[in-house]
Formats: sequence, structure tokens, C-alpha cells
Amino acid sequence: MKIGSKIKQLRIQMNLTQEELANRCELSKGFISQVERDLNSPSISTLVDILECLGTNLKDFFNEDISEKVVFRDSDVFIQVNEELNHTINWIIPNAQKNEMEPILIELFKNGRSNVYNAHEGEIFGYVLEGSINLCIGNKSYEINEKESFYYKANSSHYIQNKGISSIVLWVSTPPNF
Repeated sequence: MKIGSKIKQLRIQMNLTQEELANRCELSKGFISQVERDLNSPSISTLVDILECLGTNLKDFFNEDISEKVVFRDSDVFIQVNEELNHTINWIIPNAQKNEMEPILIELFKNGRSNVYNAHEGEIFGYVLEGSINLCIGNKSYEINEKESFYYKANSSHYIQNKGISSIVLWVSTPPNF
């Protein structure tokens, strides 16, 4: 990584001249010029000051962009069958527990229901793609039909159960909970 060129790129993105950056950091314009051309290396404390003036920090500055997967295919899906509760969960985004939300497709077969999830921090969103379900939150139950959605804070125990022969629900939890 060329530190100088990356600092220059950040400075230009912030619409700052070398002189403006130098003034904010209490450095000379010549020093900023030398750093940007990799002719001089700043001390760690000076680099921290420069990065703060550019709106970033050491961790983010040195974090190389790792190509993050954006599109997921059928071959990426992990499927779990639960014969006891009569449902199938399709993890449509693998390793989603590292993300802020976790989407799944859950298919509830006849008399099927999801696991009962205890109260937790976060929120739940769902969309019924096929069939109809009962959403149970604490001691309340809500009927939700095909092409209807639900959204709630997960501060009570909750689960869904099938009302017909088969239902498919897109279910998103934040933070990941499945």
C-alpha cells in the first residue's frame, strides 16, 4: 500500500488543498507534499492526526477492501430440514451472522412452525410469499396472508406457524438470530 497516494486521494475527496490539510494538522505544506509523494513517512501520531483531519482512522485507512460478495446463487444456499417442527430453512445469504441482518426463507409444511425465539435486541421483518401463517408474539397471535408482511421489535418470544398446507416466508432478523 502506498500511504502517500492514499492520503492524497482522501484529501482530494475532501476537497482540501495540501495547504488546507497542513493547516488543519499544524504541519507544513511541504511535509504534506513529501508524504503524498512517499518521500517522507509521518510518525504514527502524525499519521493519526492527518487521518483525523481527513475523517478517518488508522483501522479504516489500512483496511484493504476485500471484495465482498454481493450476488448469491442457488449453489450458495444452505438448507436445514427440521422434521420435528415440520419446516425447512433456506439460508439464502451464507454466513449472514457476520452481517447486521440475516434473511432466510422458511417453508412451513402442514402443521409446521418455526422454532420459538426468545426475546432479544433487534427487529424482525417478514413477507409471506405463499400461503398464510399465524405470527405469535408473546401471548398475541396475528393472521398474515400471502403478499402481506410483518415487522416488530423482538422484545418478546416469537414464532410463526402454518395455517394451511404449505407456506413460504421471507424472514429477516436483525441482529442475526437464526
